[in-house]
Amino acid sequence: MRSKALFKFALVCVVVFSFPGVFASESLANGDFVPGIEELYRLDRLVVLRESIEVASQSSYDRTGGNNDGFGGEYSYVRKEDDGLVLVDLKGPGVIYRIWTPTPTDDVMEFYFDGSSEPAIKVKFREMFMGSHPVFVRPLVGYGAGGFYSYVPLPYEKSCKILIRAERIQFYQINYATYPKETVIKTFSPAASEEYRRHLEKAMRLFDSCGADISSYSVPPDAKIERLSSTKVLKPGETVTAFEVDRPGRIVGIRMGPADAFAGKGRDIVLRAFWDGEKEPAILSPAGDFFGYAWGEPAMKSLLIGTADGTNYCYYAMPFDKSARIEMVSQQDSDTKQATIQTEVMFAPIGRRNNEGKFYAIWRRENPTTKGEPFTFIRTDGRGHIVGCIQQSQGFESGNTYFFEGDDQTTIDGKLTIHGTGSEDFYNGGWYDVPGRWEARRSFPLSGCLGYKKHLGRTGGYRLFLGDAYAYRKSILQTIEHAPTGNELLNDYCGMTFLYSQERPTCEFKLPAADRKVIDLKRIVFATWWNVPIHAFSFRDTTLTRAGEKFDGKEVRFLSMKANGDDWFGHHFICFTCELPATGKYKVSIDVIKGPGQGKVQLFMDEAPVGPIVDMYAEERQHAPNEYIGTLDLNEGPNNLLFKLVGKEERSEGLGLDLTGIICERAN
Repeated sequence: MRSKALFKFALVCVVVFSFPGVFASESLANGDFVPGIEELYRLDRLVVLRESIEVASQSSYDRTGGNNDGFGGEYSYVRKEDDGLVLVDLKGPGVIYRIWTPTPTDDVMEFYFDGSSEPAIKVKFREMFMGSHPVFVRPLVGYGAGGFYSYVPLPYEKSCKILIRAERIQFYQINYATYPKETVIKTFSPAASEEYRRHLEKAMRLFDSCGADISSYSVPPDAKIERLSSTKVLKPGETVTAFEVDRPGRIVGIRMGPADAFAGKGRDIVLRAFWDGEKEPAILSPAGDFFGYAWGEPAMKSLLIGTADGTNYCYYAMPFDKSARIEMVSQQDSDTKQATIQTEVMFAPIGRRNNEGKFYAIWRRENPTTKGEPFTFIRTDGRGHIVGCIQQSQGFESGNTYFFEGDDQTTIDGKLTIHGTGSEDFYNGGWYDVPGRWEARRSFPLSGCLGYKKHLGRTGGYRLFLGDAYAYRKSILQTIEHAPTGNELLNDYCGMTFLYSQERPTCEFKLPAADRKVIDLKRIVFATWWNVPIHAFSFRDTTLTRAGEKFDGKEVRFLSMKANGDDWFGHHFICFTCELPATGKYKVSIDVIKGPGQGKVQLFMDEAPVGPIVDMYAEERQHAPNEYIGTLDLNEGPNNLLFKLVGKEERSEGLGLDLTGIICERAN
């Protein structure tokens, strides 16, 4: 039975404070659409081909090609003035759509419009993202996963200069679009209009509706939505049609469930959509990845696409001229159980208009990536705009995600106009592998982290675009690096790209059956000195510290356990929670520091020893990697590995365990 909440849409009451207006009321009254605040909730307008003449950003990326993308601050401004740093100085008409940083400060930021000598906005850099300022209101601003972002549009007729009264700042990105001179854009003004407040309320309600039915925002005004449902049994090796219509119209919402039916590391259920009788699909993707799955599991709950309450959803409008068909293809093995798929499509009988693009979704994988070349989301000629990117990244070495230092780059109409500062930065995050920052799955309306698992070498993110869509008139190339510099690291990268295009994209659409499966590492390293969860350790007379020493000129970090006497229940112990990607038999080794104050350690399971005693005593301190300690049958997911200090060598001065890492290597 479907939950009553499955298709529920909740309106959120909003209190709006005095807010500066940006449009003349007469412009709004006659129905003209002006770039700016309306773009945050008029999802029906997301299909319209953009009239901007440039989409670009200003960021702190290292102009030398190195990795100093804000650490030193050398590139974190366009010029210095007497009292601060100018971050952008733009000519209009235009709109600033996005401001991001992982390093906000309490320095005052000032916004000057149209050459004014007085700032229209003064706000502490950090306060801009907190939701406490009357201009920068939540949920249009926010923070999480290590990053701070604002999507409050800031329009300007002639110019906009942003200055921060500081001697130094670090990382930042500011995205903007420039429009033709004749475009009517009213500059930001301290006086708020009632019309603007109404637009703002709608945008705020929408941004608070992740996972809810927002199809009413994706349909043109006054259009009627038809809800068409189907239940199909999808058997291994078969294709079923989930939706088909032979009349002009547009899809404004898709819901498919149960989500579990699309899960799995095989990526072997494919979603295809065809517009207007075309032989080649416009959507071609593993079904789970289309909805934001990561390594076979639901992982995303954004505003427009994701999974909520066990159901997948998508609210990108998809207009077509005369017909549409959505299919699911099972390429599963014959012994796989069949799945019953429920689909609801929200359809509006309004065909594609002349100024609207068709929706396309393209899945690409590079395994391995190409040395010296970035990963390519999409390269296409034509006219259109990118409205979303999803990335899954996996290294070939456990315990290392250094590839995520790579920058995103966007070349529009042959010109590099957007250059990012790091992979998690592209997804509004910051500081991967740091507790409380980019370290776990997080979802926000337009961006998020799909997960971070250092021991598996995996992380990924998503970013959706509204006003800040990457519009192009001739061509676009969207890439992201897979190493700090030079794309030197080889990895396994998957990417989804959502876009609207006037004509079919010229890039290749393909989905090779043999190159889609999630590949699990067989050798997993758990860095106990960093962030491996400790399930438990001795109940008394024990201390844990993190330390480091140099061996052969190299710094080695470790978790140091020092114990005295006996614990209440016998030997002193420490137990780590180690998450594994697959069930199987694993050879377990430890990376330790031996020395004169170390004891003897043994691996236990169910209060029974399961491997040899490893004596860590040595006359002098020395690094001892890969000390075999046992073989265990372990499960996919969390496993608690218990190590006991079972005694010490006669010459040992203490009962210590200096542990750098735990290595679990598949034996079958």
